[in-house]
Amino acid sequence: MKLRINGEWLTVPETVDTIGELLGHFQLDQRVVIVEQNETILEKESRSGNKVHDGDRIEIVQFVGGG
Repeated sequence: MKLRINGEWLTVPETVDTIGELLGHFQLDQRVVIVEQNETILEKESRSGNKVHDGDRIEIVQFVGGG
């Protein structure tokens, strides 16, 4: 399946079915991130139920500490 993730077209396995699984695929499931799917910001609680579809536009924003 092809998804546009942070502006770049990437191919992910067909086994990736939800936003939660997508985050797990990229090892981001334990990190604090904001996820937008097709211009809609997703609540953290709904990620495991949000299905991904070929051609979806996903933006993932990570928080990075600094000093």
